[in-house]
Amino acid sequence: MIFLLIVFALSLVLQIFLSRQQNRWLGLILPGLSFLWSLVMVFNAAALPGASLSSTIGMIVLVLLLGNISTLLLLAIYAGCRSGIQKHREMERMKAQDLE
Repeated sequence: MIFLLIVFALSLVLQIFLSRQQNRWLGLILPGLSFLWSLVMVFNAAALPGASLSSTIGMIVLVLLLGNISTLLLLAIYAGCRSGIQKHREMERMKAQDLE
């Protein structure tokens, strides 16, 4: 349990680090991997034998919702970091215009 918490905390720190980089695509790596992992979970849930159609659909929806909580969290971190970078750039532009 402690190991999982450490891995989760390190992934959040890595996401913050990647989101603050100049290249905006770096911050989308972890959310993309998280989404792909949720798709793998969906395909595993859909492949269960002996389940009825309604229970399979319900399971797929549940797995999609629960599997993408981490994706949404990582995207929220990305959006927060990128908006801070945008504000910083705007302030730099305003300072440059004031000097002219």
